[in-house]
Amino acid sequence: TWKVYPLYDMAHPLSDAIEGITHSLCTLEFVNNRELYDWLVGSLIDGQRPHQYEFARLVLDHTVMSKRKLLHLVREGLVSGWDDPRMPTLSAMRRRGITAAAVKDFANRVGVAKANSRTDPALLDHSIRDALNDAAPRVLAVLDPLAVELTNLAEGQVVQLEAPYWPHDVPKEGSRQVPLTREVVIERADFEMEPPRGYKRLAPGRAVRLRHGPVVRVDEVETDDAGNPTRLSCHAFLDDMGSAPEGVKVWSTVHWVSRPLGVPMTARLYGPLFDAPDPEADGANFLDHVDPGSLVENRGLVEPSVLGDDPDTRYQFERLGYFWRDPVDGRGDDLVFNRIVPLKDGYGRRAVAAGADVRSTPELSVDDERPGDRVRGAGSGGRQGASDPSREVVAAAASGAPDPARYERAERLATAHGLTPSDADALASSEELVAFFERVMAHDAPTQAAANLVVNEVARELRERGDRMGLTPAGVAGTARLLSDGTITATAAKEVLAEAAASGADPVKLVSARGLDAALPEAEVRRLALEALERHPDEVTSYRAGKLGLRGFFIGQVMRSAGGRADPQVVQRVVAEVLG
Repeated sequence: TWKVYPLYDMAHPLSDAIEGITHSLCTLEFVNNRELYDWLVGSLIDGQRPHQYEFARLVLDHTVMSKRKLLHLVREGLVSGWDDPRMPTLSAMRRRGITAAAVKDFANRVGVAKANSRTDPALLDHSIRDALNDAAPRVLAVLDPLAVELTNLAEGQVVQLEAPYWPHDVPKEGSRQVPLTREVVIERADFEMEPPRGYKRLAPGRAVRLRHGPVVRVDEVETDDAGNPTRLSCHAFLDDMGSAPEGVKVWSTVHWVSRPLGVPMTARLYGPLFDAPDPEADGANFLDHVDPGSLVENRGLVEPSVLGDDPDTRYQFERLGYFWRDPVDGRGDDLVFNRIVPLKDGYGRRAVAAGADVRSTPELSVDDERPGDRVRGAGSGGRQGASDPSREVVAAAASGAPDPARYERAERLATAHGLTPSDADALASSEELVAFFERVMAHDAPTQAAANLVVNEVARELRERGDRMGLTPAGVAGTARLLSDGTITATAAKEVLAEAAASGADPVKLVSARGLDAALPEAEVRRLALEALERHPDEVTSYRAGKLGLRGFFIGQVMRSAGGRADPQVVQRVVAEVLG
């Protein structure tokens, strides 16, 4: 009899029921709609009825997830389209070169939560690197070339060097020929006329090793009118190819490409689309935080071996990051490579600790050192810095400002406690989280369980409650022990920690007071499963008629009835048995 009705609230539950949906997953803002959802399907639908479940949406720092706002970026030309590699869309991830395995791993790391929170894109970067480390062959490329002449090589002479595709820690074989010629190019960032303290690359009179090749020493430097180097004249120690020449100090190893035989290419370096973690914080207009430096294009050279490879090959450009050929613009004669993800910054961490200005003293590292992604270029859209345009470091902006202190904390945690790199990095996201974890471990907590609880539960409560959080290291350590020895389930651990964070109670005592330390025996789980079948006969009929997805519905019924005391694996097995 209504003349006006809420279209969405009417259409949503009824279309779910008509289409045979069992689990309707929504974000948290729809929790207030659930009562109407349940009333409608209860009043109008006979037989199988869907249920609405609300979860927190994925919210990434330095981006927006609203389709309406993303559409605005596309229509205003602030991005090149829905597949612009800076966009948080699957088409954009595919174009950037991110693999399905990396996306799935990221989803598993983030998990599903009931509380709103924000996720650092560094977690996605971790998943991408993990997926590509053992799959991407290493090759040489230079993004900001500085000419180097090897004066003791003859004009036209080519020395073919055998270079492996894989570092020693990747159990794969394979190599290619890399041509060494009289003229090569190196990264402009790998040379300084007046090297600052801690700088270990080329300078007048210094020697470094060319990756997979000889040691070279700078003898002369040509400069322009402004004093910027334009060409280096170097001596190559060809007779000491596999060792350090006697009496010559070799400062480090740099990557390079033959100038005449290298293949010209454009490298697109993508960074966060917004310059603020939350572009809409305090009511801000998200468009005010669009970062004009989120895309940097550099014209450089890549070694010629890539011309014979499958265009879908994903590479690690040594010391620069993971790249692949752009599937739209880069599959013709003009090569265009998208940077999928940078490598971790090595020099920035040390330079900050030493009080150096990282922007003016970049240093790149290699596989046998700490991988880095410091790349020097002209800046966004060709704009150059006012102070020293030719020495502007653009990789920090293109990859999101790296946090050298975080890398140092992660290394320390991994070494001290045997944590995986991903767990160590997640904990190292803040000094506060590291300090809390260390205090938890002081109470003899099991490492893995403690790390999981601190990374997920404690971090969320700290974000939401700050100084009002009631969790103590001793309480978290006790909960970790109960979880590790199987006394309580992960669901129970989350439940008591959330209550303890709000009330300040001891979570271990909460476990005992609420009976969560007594896991339900299998016989009790079976009784709850049979009761669930009795309450939902129509769903049982539909399941046995072929709607096997309803098994998850019954598992959820039993888990709710068990109140967090049932082992999920036992529930899954018992439900499968009683359904037949």
